[in-house]
Amino acid sequence: MRAFDYSKIPSELLCSEIINLLAAIHEYKGKQELFIEAKPDILNAMLEVAKVQSTGASNRIEGIYTSDDRLQAIVKEKVEPRNLSESEIAGYREVLQLVHENYEYMNPRVNVILQLHRDLYQFNPMSIGGRFKNSDNVIAEIIDGKERIRFEPLSSFETPDAMERLSSTFIEAIN
Repeated sequence: MRAFDYSKIPSELLCSEIINLLAAIHEYKGKQELFIEAKPDILNAMLEVAKVQSTGASNRIEGIYTSDDRLQAIVKEKVEPRNLSESEIAGYREVLQLVHENYEYMNPRVNVILQLHRDLYQFNPMSIGGRFKNSDNVIAEIIDGKERIRFEPLSSFETPDAMERLSSTFIEAIN
């Protein structure tokens, strides 16, 4: 069983360098709010660019590609996906939009995580979204023809309970 204990913050995380960075972030957040009020058009344009770039980069990490023109069309114009890769990009677009619009009201509870997972795969006709895995898996790599396990996730049996504990302890620590 894996434990999730956020109640103790390692002392190396509270060094003077980190504290100074936190103070700077707090200061910049105040400046950001002034910028939002003064230049909303510029900020919205930057946000749209960031959404396209984030969507492209996040999907490329997963091995999901499309042309830059199609990526822009899928993210900005919400065109219908043409294939499985574009379906995953469209799902990412929908979840990203939902989070951008509702992050203040979203707690990382299991039901919210499963909803986001469901929405991520909503354009996939053989959708696996919104449910926990039902079989065990490993993260492996093949080097010189030999498979090596890089990471062994929790079993499918352990996953729901672990997600509940992870979510609860995280929310408790944040509060």
